[in-house]
Amino acid sequence: MRRRLIQSTLAVVLVVIAVFGVSLVVVETRTISASAQERVESEAVRLAGIVDSRILGREQITSEILVDQVGDDRYAVVRIPGQPPVEIGQKPSGDVIESTRRGEEGETVTVQEPRSAVTREVGRTLMIIGAVALLAVIAAVLLALRQADRLASPLTDLAETAERLGSGDPRPRRKRYGVPELDRVADVLDASAERIARMLTAERRLAADASHQLRTPLTALSMRLEEITVTDDPTTVKDEATIALTQVERLTDVVERLLTNSRDPRTGSAVTFDLDEVIQQQLAEWRPAYRSVGRAIVSSGKRHLKAVGTPGAVAQVLAALIENSLMHGGGTVALRTRVTGNQAVIEVTDEGPGVPADLGARIFERAISGRNSTGIGLAVARDLAEADGGRLEMLQAKPPIFGLFLSRTPVKKSSEEEERTVR
Repeated sequence: MRRRLIQSTLAVVLVVIAVFGVSLVVVETRTISASAQERVESEAVRLAGIVDSRILGREQITSEILVDQVGDDRYAVVRIPGQPPVEIGQKPSGDVIESTRRGEEGETVTVQEPRSAVTREVGRTLMIIGAVALLAVIAAVLLALRQADRLASPLTDLAETAERLGSGDPRPRRKRYGVPELDRVADVLDASAERIARMLTAERRLAADASHQLRTPLTALSMRLEEITVTDDPTTVKDEATIALTQVERLTDVVERLLTNSRDPRTGSAVTFDLDEVIQQQLAEWRPAYRSVGRAIVSSGKRHLKAVGTPGAVAQVLAALIENSLMHGGGTVALRTRVTGNQAVIEVTDEGPGVPADLGARIFERAISGRNSTGIGLAVARDLAEADGGRLEMLQAKPPIFGLFLSRTPVKKSSEEEERTVR
């Protein structure tokens, strides 16, 4: 492209020089020739007037007297009737410019100038025109190089940007060139880079969330299957298989939920459900893990609360909080349900050291963890809660209390005021 721009610009300049240069040369040549002819004629008229005045004054007319009246490069002949011709200067050879004038006393004055003088002057003019044309060509080449760099370099940059996007580097360049069309292309590429970056971030986030959220259910499922392999009691096998199938359904729900949130975090499938069922299911799933480390998990608070949300998402949020307590907390973990205004609240607390002061409100940020963990669980839990219109908050740091707030559906039952602790 750079070579074509230079060639096209140079071609235009050469055409302009050819058209106007040739015309200028022709005009200047004619002008110089006409000017030389006018000079010779003017000198012949002037010399004839001088000869007339000397004849009338009966003065002597010789070449020595008239030599100062004729230019150095000119030749003149004065012919007076009855007298020999008077020659002034050296007679030129070759082609000449000549002018003859007859005086009032009958004399004839002829002035000649060699054509070579006109040729030399035309040559000097041609040299000047050629020098100007050469300067014009050089200026055109420099301008073409500058314009070619201005247009070709941005295209090279844009091509490199497109190549980087194709190779998986979605960083926008945010570089502009002062050319509206090129800047428009750069805007489109930068916007595409930002979209690709968001897509890659979402895909990586989905992969991290999926690996984190599926780890615990898969571990629990493997424990159930191990219990099936080591028992011969058909009833135990049936019970464990039923629990395993439930956990498989939960795994399916987790995957669907993660995919839904990755496409649009605001998309929810909220329904009215019984909080007791979700809490009891979590207790049954986590008791073996807590029992294996000599700890307990219990629930208490108001019964028969109806909340609005996605049961699977609420189960995942509670699972993240319970797992967090198992890994970083201590003592008994308690799930308490209560009502505040038009919301149902599930509090998860334990007897551990609590959240370090340097974490504070950053506890829900991704990759933030105080105990060498992934730092994903609480961030995913908050996203799941907000997707259903709820919220997840840390109510207290020491001892740690996390609260899951959900919109609730009032149910007027006498048993709603009952409280029960399940160990």
